[in-house]
Formats: sequence, structure tokens, C-alpha cells
Amino acid sequence: MDNLDQLINEARTAFDAVADAAALEQAKARFLGKNGLITEQLKALGKLAPEEKRERGAAVNRAKTAIEQALEARREGLRQVALAAQLAAERLDVTLPGRGSALGGLHPVSRTLERIEQLFHSIGFVVADGPEIETDWHNFTALNVPPNHPARSMQDTFFLEGEKDVLLRTHTSPVQIRSLLAHVARYRDADPMPDLRLIAPGRVYRVDSDATHSPMFHQVEGLWVGEDVSFADLKGVVADFLRKFFETEQLQVRFRPSFFPFTEPSAEIDVAFMGGALEGRWLEVAGCGMVHPNVLRSGGIDPERYTGFAFGFGPDRLTMLRYGVDDLRLFFEGDLRFLAQFR
Repeated sequence: MDNLDQLINEARTAFDAVADAAALEQAKARFLGKNGLITEQLKALGKLAPEEKRERGAAVNRAKTAIEQALEARREGLRQVALAAQLAAERLDVTLPGRGSALGGLHPVSRTLERIEQLFHSIGFVVADGPEIETDWHNFTALNVPPNHPARSMQDTFFLEGEKDVLLRTHTSPVQIRSLLAHVARYRDADPMPDLRLIAPGRVYRVDSDATHSPMFHQVEGLWVGEDVSFADLKGVVADFLRKFFETEQLQVRFRPSFFPFTEPSAEIDVAFMGGALEGRWLEVAGCGMVHPNVLRSGGIDPERYTGFAFGFGPDRLTMLRYGVDDLRLFFEGDLRFLAQFR
């Protein structure tokens, strides 16, 4: 376990060395981020024998907890220092004139969500919604991610205190299950059952924060289930949407084989612009695939008769590309000087 003890000491030293919250989040990403050192330790567990995996996994989790505690302690320390400096520096002059009321406007991410909804509505998709506080079954198990599945470690999220199986959803995919169950109940006597085409936009939550990730971010889940729905339909819908969203035919769309537990086969969706500042660069914008039979069964659908595809876009990422913004955090810091550009 020496290397884990050393990792804990390195994390404490790195956290103590930072002087502000932004630097602390960067240090956190090195140890606890999606590609951090603790995540590497968790990924390595798959190569171990069962007994060794159990013992090593427990040790890695203890190390993760220790690092998280050190992070929170340093975060609180920086908060106290910043607060003390703010109280010492700020002076309120009650004789100054009040600020006038300015015209507001839609947030850039809200603009993107409205645009996505309009484009999909034009091809027959309805907008579905679901709770942001979800059950473990809807968020993971029903989506072919049972307990102890490795994919859960990649969606580290916020559980409600005192509620073992209640959490802030990590994606809008639970809306798939809720919508499928409602669709089956509504058309129980129909033969064949009509197609279900929906998008599910909304806020989701994961323990992740850097220039391109936020603990709260947005996702748009798409689903089409019916008889004879194919991967060709998926490619056509996605490619048409992306070209309309970016308002250009000079856009290359690539489907790159990948893995998701809730789809099979699965693919990452990349785009490359054929002009402008991003010309020639392939940029990942979404994940997709044919809905896994186990997910269809969880939704009450017979996978022997019906098929479907699903995709997940990040509206925040699409907003960054559309407006040329290179730091996701700018959208959520509440800086009116930045947001006023989009009125």
C-alpha cells in the first residue's frame, strides 16, 4: 500500500501548495479527475485476481476518501482566507446612487437548448422531462449498469445524505426508462405499438470540475424506438441535426466505435469543420448507439420485435463550439460582462 500512502501525501502537499480556488481545482483534477491518479488505480483493478481486487479496491477507496478529505479541508481554508480578505477590503458607501435596471436576455446555453428542441421537433421528436433527483435503479441498474459495474466509477456523483439509493442524476438517460414504461402502459393494446421519438434535455451532475467540465452541466438525450429502427436511421438523424445546428453543409461527421453499457453497438460522434478557426480538427460532440436489449426490457419493450437508437449531446459543449468559447466555467460564473454579449 506504500504507493497509495505516497499518493495521499503527494495530494496533501499539492493541495497545501495552491494559493487560490482555481489552482486547487486543477490540483484536484490531477488526483480525482476523470483521468486522475486515483481513477487510474481503479481502472487497474480489472487486471487483478478476485481476492486481490477486493483488498486492493478497499485500499484505493480509503485513499480516495483521504484525498477528498484533504481537498475539502484545503478548500475550506481557502474560503476562510478569501472571506477574511473580502471583509477587510470591502467598504459600503450608502450615499452612492443605485444601479439602474438593465435589460436581460436568454443565457447562451438556454439559447442552445431552445434551438436543439426546435430542430428535433421539426422531425417529429417530442420533449420529455424527468426528475433531477433519481433512484439508483433508474439512473444505473435499468440502464444495464448493475452494482459494481466499472462504468459507475466514471460517473461519480452526489448521493443524498441518509439515502443510500437516491442521487443527483448523472445523465438524462433515466428519462428513457420512465418514458418507455409510460409508452408501453399507454399503448398496451396497440399492435404494433407506435414509435417513440423523444429528446430529454436537462441538468445533470457529476463530481468533476475543470476548464471543460462542471459539477452541474446539461445533456440532451435522444431516443427513437420502433419496428425496424436501424443504425442508418441514427446516422441520418444525427448528421442532419448537426449540419442544421451549425448552419453549414461544410461539416464532416464521423462515427467512431466506442463502448457504452446501455447501447450496443456504440459510437462516439465527432465533427470537423471545413472552414474557420477550427478547420481540420476533429472534435467529439456526442455518444450514441443502438439501445441495448437489457435497457429495452427494463422499459417493458420486447427486444425481439422492437429496436431503437439513443444519443447524448452536451449542449454546453455545443454552445462553446457555436460561440467560440474555450472555458466552460464562463457560462456559470454569473459574469454579466460575459453574458451580455449574448443578449
